[in-house]
Amino acid sequence: MDVTHATLKDTLQEYFGFDGFKGNQEDIITSLLNGHDTFVIMPTGGGKSLCYQLPAMILDGTAIIVSPLIALMKNQVDLVRSYSSNNDIAHFLNSSLNRQQIKKVKADIVAGRTKMLYVAPETLRKEENIEFFKGIRVSFVAVDEAHCISEWGHDFRPEYRQIQSMIETINDDIPIIALTATATPKVQSDIKKNLGLEEPNVFISSFNRPNLYYEIRPKRSREQAIKQIVKYIKENGRKSGIVYCLNRKSTEDIANVLNINGIKAGAYHAGMEAHLRSEVQDKFLMEDYQVIVATIAFGMGIDKPDVRYVIHFDIPKSIENYYQETGRAGRDGMEGKCIALYSYKDIEKLEKFMRDKPLAEREMGAQLLAETAAYAESSVCRRKFLLFYFGEEYKQDNCGCCDNCLKPKEKIEGKDYIVNALKMVDLVNENHHIPYLVDLLVGKRTTEIQNYRHDKIALFGVGKEKDEHFWNSIMRQCLLSEFAYKDIEQYGLIKLTEKGRAFVQKPSSIPVSLNHDFETDTSDVEMENAGGKSVLDPVLMDALIALREKVAKDAGLPPYVIFGENSLEEMATMYPTTMEEMVKISGVSRGKAEKYGRKFLETITKYVEENDVEKPSEFVMKQVVNKSAHKVKIIQFIDKKVPLPDIAKNIGLNFPDFIDEIETIVSSGTKLSLNYYLDDIIESDLQEEVHDYFMEMRNLDLKTAFGDLKDEGLSFEEVRLLHIKFMSEIAN
Repeated sequence: MDVTHATLKDTLQEYFGFDGFKGNQEDIITSLLNGHDTFVIMPTGGGKSLCYQLPAMILDGTAIIVSPLIALMKNQVDLVRSYSSNNDIAHFLNSSLNRQQIKKVKADIVAGRTKMLYVAPETLRKEENIEFFKGIRVSFVAVDEAHCISEWGHDFRPEYRQIQSMIETINDDIPIIALTATATPKVQSDIKKNLGLEEPNVFISSFNRPNLYYEIRPKRSREQAIKQIVKYIKENGRKSGIVYCLNRKSTEDIANVLNINGIKAGAYHAGMEAHLRSEVQDKFLMEDYQVIVATIAFGMGIDKPDVRYVIHFDIPKSIENYYQETGRAGRDGMEGKCIALYSYKDIEKLEKFMRDKPLAEREMGAQLLAETAAYAESSVCRRKFLLFYFGEEYKQDNCGCCDNCLKPKEKIEGKDYIVNALKMVDLVNENHHIPYLVDLLVGKRTTEIQNYRHDKIALFGVGKEKDEHFWNSIMRQCLLSEFAYKDIEQYGLIKLTEKGRAFVQKPSSIPVSLNHDFETDTSDVEMENAGGKSVLDPVLMDALIALREKVAKDAGLPPYVIFGENSLEEMATMYPTTMEEMVKISGVSRGKAEKYGRKFLETITKYVEENDVEKPSEFVMKQVVNKSAHKVKIIQFIDKKVPLPDIAKNIGLNFPDFIDEIETIVSSGTKLSLNYYLDDIIESDLQEEVHDYFMEMRNLDLKTAFGDLKDEGLSFEEVRLLHIKFMSEIAN
């Protein structure tokens, strides 16, 4: 179809009210109008949807748009309809429709009233639908979120692999446009291959989002992380934001905490019924909710332009995930802050979840996680790292809009270290991953290294004066400087480039920033823009520790039974001087405050008065009163002496999570009698022995306790249960 620039511009104004095209939108649209297979890689907010919506309005027939999520389809259909006086202009076809609604959709298509039909891949493959599509004029097929096709993509959907065969069954002459916001070179190759794109016109837009600020913060603990989030949101007024979590429970827990702290928030995850997810999404778009706390299930294609911050409570499984999710911020080109809380423990948890996966999937998952950890720990420009990952060069050394550029780390001369790293890659025949190479450089004699006899090579242990953290920084610099690359086809083996070989022959000065070490970093963890900082008062802390020792001695109890270390630290930060302030301290129930808190309040009040201490004006985060969602049920079952595993099964929890629940109940000040269960599985003499052990313990550390008691034949769960019994009897 021969369409002039003027005609396209007029059509754009007529149907969508825009005066001009963004980026390469016009070239993409022209490619599709001319019947060419087209491949579009365009970051979130770049205007991908228009690339198929406008051609659909121009061409005869109905465009089929394959979309992965029901919520996404609804959002897109609502948007298209808002530009037209005819609601029949766009429809979706998925499992949420009843028989009558499906009949209406198909009637509108046959009558020629519908220009765009959004379908799920599962819907597309139904035989009755394929037969229907064979009988209508299909203008083209758009595959949105095309990265779902690739096993190397961040949101792989097996159903997407079948799209090509379904299109061929309908009509193998239909042009295809594939669109994605995130695609590494490997994923791009997979998309083309699996869709059977014949010499497609490829359009790759820059992945750079200059209005986004990127920051990584250490995640000390779950409680500290949630407090940071609440505080950050409250100090950002009524700005809209998204908090991403990896599991469903966290979305609900954090949403609850936000709501009780006066922030209108909704939880969103795949375990919710479709109508509830749709309701939450609508409330966010209509600003009934200020914040959505969600898993990755939320946000794909959601067009809310004024999301001002995206916070990752958990680090995502891949850089693609991270980029896609942070891309929800600042889609209007205005401010967008992307803050991720990072702990390597979260990476380790994700690795454990992959243990039962097939080998190839584990390998892929491990690589994606390693890249995510590298991004979090890297001290190079965040923007430079992200763009490099997607195959784009960012020539500036300082973007001025990420934590690493605003607070750069001191650089060291890296020339000699890089040479040794590259030589090591060559010595082992370019056949190993970064962790293995780092082990060689520091001289670690692992079983694998000994099996390969690589502990005998010339450079083994050449970098032993430096630690693994240091050499990971050097290896990352080798990649960023294009001296080496990861061979994706071979699961990320490190290979040398010609540039790298040349550098070894003729090295030159190269400054290197060492990676962040969040595990040992003790710097302040308050978020950017979080306001006044709270700092633990060491003098008061010492006084509270001494007081706890005395109170514990007088009561004949271990100190941790009185108040835990975390509780004392918070007291030495927040200076509670009333009973109401005391019960807001984490780990201090009303009962415990009444029982032990008065002497602590007297000490703190006296200290504040004598030292003219100005109590922090920062808000105190309100806690969910009853963190156990099953408290009443559990207490009732225990009163009836129902075996604990049966209770866990009844309320739908695995046993460790169930123990978490009863631990929470007891720590809130409620007594639970577990004797009926424990007496059946653990001898009374051993129970007494463990009781005495806990009495002698100065600080609570269940892992240490398990190590000390495992020779008695106790499992970790049994040690936990005995400790819960101990705290219930002694502390409550």
